Amino acid sequence: MRRKIPSMEALVAFEAAARHLSFTRSADELALTQSAVGRQVAILEEYLGVALFNRVKKRLSLTEVGQLYAKRVRENLERMERDTLAAMAHPNAGGILELAVIPTFATRWLIPRLPQFYGAHQNIVVNLATRAEPFLFTDTQFDAAIHFGDPIWPGAIAKFLFGEEMIAVCSPRLMSGRTNLAPSEVPNFTLLHQSARPDAWRQWLVQAGVDDADSMKGQRYELFSMLVEAARAGLGVALVPRFLVSHELNIGELICPCDLPLPSDKGYYLVYPEHQQNSPWLQAFETWLLSAANAYIERGGE
Repeated sequence: MRRKIPSMEALVAFEAAARHLSFTRSADELALTQSAVGRQVAILEEYLGVALFNRVKKRLSLTEVGQLYAKRVRENLERMERDTLAAMAHPNAGGILELAVIPTFATRWLIPRLPQFYGAHQNIVVNLATRAEPFLFTDTQFDAAIHFGDPIWPGAIAKFLFGEEMIAVCSPRLMSGRTNLAPSEVPNFTLLHQSARPDAWRQWLVQAGVDDADSMKGQRYELFSMLVEAARAGLGVALVPRFLVSHELNIGELICPCDLPLPSDKGYYLVYPEHQQNSPWLQAFETWLLSAANAYIERGGE
């Protein structure tokens, strides 16, 4: 059965024109003439039977249908490009997994362990892209995600990896020769915050029995990796998950001036849509990931 799909040339021309709202700039991008872009858009509008652009005094604007269609066309072209590049880069791959990950978790915990996975599964490719918040799998190209929070993800299966505890860390230079602080002394330093955990320092201070400190003062950073670098630079005391700074603690770039961990009631999970649970590539990755997480727990978070 012949599919109801316009020509690729018309879709590419329309997507560029919708993005630039200019046939001239679209033509420059696509190495075509202005008339060629206009002709492809006209062919597409005729094929669809709807107007995609308003043309008023030589100025382009998208119609309501055009706005919706442009978004979908752009998403599908980007997906096709990713699939094409993946096939070109891994012609002998047995399977490709598209995995959404939390940025610092990926760089500090997952990626250093991936050689173990590839050693056992050379025919599977795992592509990583960052996502910090839950999303609908139906709206993305992802096969699975690694998520921090609660095991609640509509339409998805969640497999627990491990929990988390936050510790206070800073550069040894900040301590002027000291190695320990009383909890009440910590707020005397600049407090470094992770933007998505605005209440973390308040919780830590309450647990420590420090009631009269300003827990909201200090600098905020979007990523834990930024927070770790800020602490290494001596900008203040950071509250971070212990596993993210194990290397810096081991080599002495960071110290824990007040070892009073703040446990979290949330955890790290592998999540994936229910329809993916029989994927052999995902099953292989899940088995390895759960094993790596168990080994990490058994080693006491090392």
